[in-house]
Amino acid sequence: MNRNIFITCLVLIMQSTAFGQLFSWFGSDDEPVKELLMDRKIQIETTAAINNMYNFKFYEADREFKWLLVKYPNHPIGHFLLGLSDWWKIVPDTGIETYDKSIHGHMDETIDLAEDMLDANGGSKEAAFFIAAAYAFKGRLYAERENWVKSAWAGKQALKYLEKSRGDENINPELLFGDGLYNFYSKWIHENYKSLKPLLTFFRKGDKQLGIAQLENVSQNAFYTRMEARYFLVQIYAMEGQNRKALRMSSMMHSIYPDNSFFHRYAARSSFALGRMQESEVFARELLDNITAGKPGYGDNEGRYGAYMLGYIYNNYKRDKETAKFYYQKCVEFAQSNDSEDAGYSLSSLLALGTIEMDQKNYEKAKSYFDLILDQKNRKSSSYKTAKEKSQELKKLIRKQS
Repeated sequence: MNRNIFITCLVLIMQSTAFGQLFSWFGSDDEPVKELLMDRKIQIETTAAINNMYNFKFYEADREFKWLLVKYPNHPIGHFLLGLSDWWKIVPDTGIETYDKSIHGHMDETIDLAEDMLDANGGSKEAAFFIAAAYAFKGRLYAERENWVKSAWAGKQALKYLEKSRGDENINPELLFGDGLYNFYSKWIHENYKSLKPLLTFFRKGDKQLGIAQLENVSQNAFYTRMEARYFLVQIYAMEGQNRKALRMSSMMHSIYPDNSFFHRYAARSSFALGRMQESEVFARELLDNITAGKPGYGDNEGRYGAYMLGYIYNNYKRDKETAKFYYQKCVEFAQSNDSEDAGYSLSSLLALGTIEMDQKNYEKAKSYFDLILDQKNRKSSSYKTAKEKSQELKKLIRKQS
């Protein structure tokens, strides 16, 4: 697991640096490395497609990206954006493997076309950026699939081409994006995964607070990487316990992209963490309603979050134990559907179910829920410790009853 986080963060950092910088180098059909996105009409059309992608309007986005393949068949931009679009299709649940082949295919085409550009112009920074970005996406996907050898190799290739693509570091907000991610995650890994310290000796030291400040700069002032910076900031704020900032950012993004389940889920999570239960209930019900309606991007992950929050609200605020049990059970079912039984909300739901049944003197049923927690591998969680204590208490009650 530690290795998974390290490799994922590493290729993520390299991916983001490349992605953040490549847009400033496009050209026209005759001069493919200089003028493409400087054309105002093309810029507007491409920006609309990117916004459609973030709002999970993938058909509309992909249609515009495919137009780039036709107009610029020898340029990697079309394949890269199609691969990025496929990546966002799995952002809500990276366990989904439906798009793996397509992502790798588009990134391979990106690399091939960019290498042709390098053959024609060995000093092409744009070509190096495309290669670095494509390898980084491949490496991150390999890491998600726990294919460590391929992930490490792709990450190494991304880093090599990233170094080739470096230019003036004194910069515009687009170029700050990768530096911000590197500064934050290299320091975050160092603080949270002591066993990985030897690996970090090969990289320059990061500055976590500087990284956050750089990403905030990008999120306000950049053009192409603004939304990507916000995507990462939402997660960083949550990890750092800055839930007010996480809620502010995720709610804003949810209003801009109301069909993006990732930002919707984080808005629900952040409001719940702040104890804003009325707001959290609205978000949670919307998550479940969108799943029922079959809305793209809404699935088991969103269901797990929404169901747990509603279970918690009914259990602790509305004092409706039966409805609470219904939602807690739904959370467990969603977790079982996407192999996340050991995730926090699932374990907390089992613990709540066991506690309710125990209070209602349904001891055997309560025991079955506590046993499910005790069977999980995550023995350091607070749910495991509490379940162990309650299980021992339950044994005494069962003995007294018999």
